[in-house]
Amino acid sequence: MEWHVTDAQSLRVIDREIGEHSFSPSEYEIVRRVIYATADFEYKFLIQFSEQALQSGAAALAARTTLIVDVPMVQVGISATIQKTFANPVYCSMDALTRPQKNRTKTAWGIETLAKRYPEGIFVIGESQTALETLVDLIEAEEVRPALIVATPAGFLDVDVLKARLQDCFVPHIRIEGRKGNAVVATAIVTGLVDLAWNAYGQEAAHK
Repeated sequence: MEWHVTDAQSLRVIDREIGEHSFSPSEYEIVRRVIYATADFEYKFLIQFSEQALQSGAAALAARTTLIVDVPMVQVGISATIQKTFANPVYCSMDALTRPQKNRTKTAWGIETLAKRYPEGIFVIGESQTALETLVDLIEAEEVRPALIVATPAGFLDVDVLKARLQDCFVPHIRIEGRKGNAVVATAIVTGLVDLAWNAYGQEAAHK
């Protein structure tokens, strides 16, 4: 992300208002990116990082691991940053060629198709609760083992149960607790992680 003077001023406001916290420097960078994108300070309490989530995600990005996203808004939001850095392939579940399914959403079926093709990919589920449920089902069945999951779908029906299942999978992930979340949040998390990874691995990756 290219920063301008107004961006820096806004980040200073966030730093001042967010106050004390227990995040690591890398985690805090992700948190303030989300707050900057949403103007919602409640995300300070809603973003949860599993153990080794940022390390695993950054290493996977540097290895040019494929990213699978649930909706075009996330794909568009992260593509420019990805192409300027590690140039990982990015696939959207909505574009996956699938058989029509009456009892499943197109997004969920697309995620399953792509997950079986890229079982160790980076998965970004910004909006679709059914896509996240499908991915968790595949992990629990030991069919896939993602390098990282970013899970930010909003929801009112059993979303807390679903996110608790994700936590119990012991797969590196960044999730939003509770009902809040959307594709904007997912995009902010991923672009922040890409910038962190590029700072750590960029020079090495550029010479490969």
